[in-house]
Amino acid sequence: MRRLRLLCPLLRLHILLLLAQHRSPTDIADWLFCSRSSVYEVAACWRQGWRPGRVEVTAETDSVLLLAPSLRRSLLALLARPPAAEGWQRTRWSCASLALSLHARRGLQVSAETVRRWLHQLGWRWKRAKLVAKDKDPERVPKLARIRLIWETLRPREALLFADELDIHLLPKSGYQWMPQGTQVEVMTPGKNQKHYLAGAWDSHTGVVHHCCGSRKTNQLFRDLLDALTRHYPARFYDRVYVVVDNYKIHKAQAVERWLAAQPRFHLLWLPTYCPRANPIERIFGDVHDKVTRNHKRKRLSDLVADVDRYLHQHGPWPYQLSTTYQEPTITTMLKELQRTQQVA
Repeated sequence: MRRLRLLCPLLRLHILLLLAQHRSPTDIADWLFCSRSSVYEVAACWRQGWRPGRVEVTAETDSVLLLAPSLRRSLLALLARPPAAEGWQRTRWSCASLALSLHARRGLQVSAETVRRWLHQLGWRWKRAKLVAKDKDPERVPKLARIRLIWETLRPREALLFADELDIHLLPKSGYQWMPQGTQVEVMTPGKNQKHYLAGAWDSHTGVVHHCCGSRKTNQLFRDLLDALTRHYPARFYDRVYVVVDNYKIHKAQAVERWLAAQPRFHLLWLPTYCPRANPIERIFGDVHDKVTRNHKRKRLSDLVADVDRYLHQHGPWPYQLSTTYQEPTITTMLKELQRTQQVA
């Protein structure tokens, strides 16, 4: 049996029997290979009225209660509902409110710390929520179906790339990191914030990211990226290059349209509005923030930009797949219609 502190019934019973023989806590800890604090806790629980085999749990003895299957189902059912459904005037569950709701539902009194341990056993963690915009583009399904069709039917002399822009701030992004308990790591701010921008395109076949940098986030930055793609995908090897972009204004500028008219091999595919999950390069840019820009200590923007450039060159390729957004039933149905249309044509 696992001897995790007081969770093992045999360990608790053994401690009680040795205490009944007036053994010292030090001797008991040596004989049973446990800590003296475990001996003290068992003795304190005994004085508070706990007896082996009882179901009742007090605040002092709640650590002996295991997460039974029925209790697991009750806890998950609470987590699946908003706190307001249980009468709480709050938007998020806390360990204390979950403990009180379990007491109201099942008459089981446990502490907030016990609920916290149960949540960790269930694989739940206390993290920040992510803000997402509502995906309500009326052309959402046709756009995603067309991208998926090209992904699945890409020919040897064709390339499919997903492009986007990355903002690089000298002011560091704060994030979690390991630090001693009771302390908090300080990240000095450089003063006035400065910005630089990176435009990148991820190749869905090779997993390589092609990128360029600029001081302004304009259509010139996007055209510089397209110029770089013409060098990496020359006409003697590629007949058609698809570039998937979002609906940001620099992608629709007249200068970009003139560039595309002069380069008929390149075709832009549009993502639905407010649908970043459909762009795999967002995951790469998220890695860049986690590994390079978060909690950084650079004092000069040029050094930070060089770090980002070095990370993209030295890491990868990124063999990502399309997200589950492309596998929705409505998109699959539209994909079949597009395939039938192509066969008829």
